[in-house]
Amino acid sequence: MTSTSRSLPSVPSAPDVDVIVVGGGVNGTGVARDATLRGLSVALFERNDIGFGASGNSSGMIHGGPRYLTHDPDVTFTSCLDSGHIQRIAPHLLFRIPFLMPVFGRSGTRARAQLLAYDAFFGLYDKYQALKSGKPHVRLTAAEVRRLEPGLIESAGGVTFDEWGIDGVRLCIGSLVDAIERGARAEVHCTVTDLLRRDDGSVYGVRFRNRSSGAGGELTARVVVNATGAWAPLTAALGGIRTRAARVRPGKGVHVFLDRRLTNYAVVATAIDGRQVFLLPWQNMSVLGTTDDDFYGDLDDVVATSDEVRYLFQAVERVFPAVSGARMLGTWGGVRPTLYEWGPGEDELSRDHRVVDHASEGADGLYSMVGGKLASYRLFAEEMTDVIAKRLGNDRPCQTHLLPLPGGDEQIDPMHLVLEGGMEAVTATRLEYRHGARSLRVLDRMLRQPREAAVVCPCEPVTEAEIRYVVENELASTVEDVSRRTRLGLGACGGMRCAVRCGRIVAEMTGATAGEGLSMAFDFLRAAAKRRVSGIGPEQARQEALALATLGSEVGVAPSGFK
Repeated sequence: MTSTSRSLPSVPSAPDVDVIVVGGGVNGTGVARDATLRGLSVALFERNDIGFGASGNSSGMIHGGPRYLTHDPDVTFTSCLDSGHIQRIAPHLLFRIPFLMPVFGRSGTRARAQLLAYDAFFGLYDKYQALKSGKPHVRLTAAEVRRLEPGLIESAGGVTFDEWGIDGVRLCIGSLVDAIERGARAEVHCTVTDLLRRDDGSVYGVRFRNRSSGAGGELTARVVVNATGAWAPLTAALGGIRTRAARVRPGKGVHVFLDRRLTNYAVVATAIDGRQVFLLPWQNMSVLGTTDDDFYGDLDDVVATSDEVRYLFQAVERVFPAVSGARMLGTWGGVRPTLYEWGPGEDELSRDHRVVDHASEGADGLYSMVGGKLASYRLFAEEMTDVIAKRLGNDRPCQTHLLPLPGGDEQIDPMHLVLEGGMEAVTATRLEYRHGARSLRVLDRMLRQPREAAVVCPCEPVTEAEIRYVVENELASTVEDVSRRTRLGLGACGGMRCAVRCGRIVAEMTGATAGEGLSMAFDFLRAAAKRRVSGIGPEQARQEALALATLGSEVGVAPSGFK
């Protein structure tokens, strides 16, 4: 990125908004929601899509982080505390994930000692479980482990512990939709090209450009919040600010998702380098995760390598051999915005968070959010908004732990959707999970326009009504956007059966041409193939390349993205 910052002698006395938030991940959308709830006017800018970065590409858990308990217990405490709050404000998005940590090897002194150590460690973790409605751990015999997960190799016993899963993108969307409905302005696929600064160096706004239309402008504010995660140092530099305080140590985390649930428990395994990885039942599929490596590449193009995929498969296959027979549907990769520290290994870095005030670097009015994790996002956003509110003389308290996110205000029985709308049970269940009580709004569309009840993506499944709903109400403007909000195209067909139809619907609703709709579909399929190619064999790769080339000839675009 390059800066075109300019220093102006005079600035409008009345800013356009109180707060500009740069970044549409879980921290940025969390601040936008908190600030609007306190009566502040807010504008949010996101250069890609909501949940594009680490928030939408994490392990998908609001977990307490037992791995931090020995060296960073405050992170475990805040994660468990905020997990409890998130369960209360978004009950429809949370699902329980019981973990199983076996002790492998023949029974003997070493195995018994390890089992006793696990028992003691998770006894300590139990003290935090009540904060997040988690069940206490259970120590298991070898026979009990075999009964729970017969696909595991022989063990000497194990322990269970309790965590919660979540869809990170849906969490971001919920926060931002709530902020918008309370008056916030949101610009998606709109990049901030510059931070506006006065003669004294203070920051008073941003210059921006829409990446689709090319239209740009300026917006002024009393405070600018840099919530761009791993991009934070780059965003701060847009105003010519030389900062060391906002440095992060980006860590790449890769996950592999498989075509079905293979286990009832998340199984912890040890990789070849001693790191702990897992096989996770997540929504309607299984996930292998995760890597943690320093990352120096393009933050907008984080893709799993074949080495990373093999690393995860190898680790899990040693203890759960059946994983080798599962079909890999794809991968996702994100970059953790870990607090910067020179020297320690990636696993040893702190997952704590920090609010950086750039006034000490001559850029008063600019704040950066550095570090953090999905499980404690709400608390981080509260801390950032407390700083803003104090600066602006706003004494209204935080309410984000008390007021439900959109859809979380009422419990809906999916059978109601089945009986009223004639949906298949799985369609209703998946719809209710994503939208909670607002699934009734999608049902209402179906009842008014029966043709919208048609299933577009049979793998997930996703209906035409839901596609139209997320375009109208959740800032989706491309097939990729729709997929991120609904999981369209992420099932067994990889989008081949639904992307084109979705593109036509999105084009119709956004005023794009039919050709542009097909181009959206092809862009989605190219990106999906790129995420998948690292783990597929040569036969499947050739088949997918042929299918993409056929679609490309229809659209008039060469499949150059498939590499």
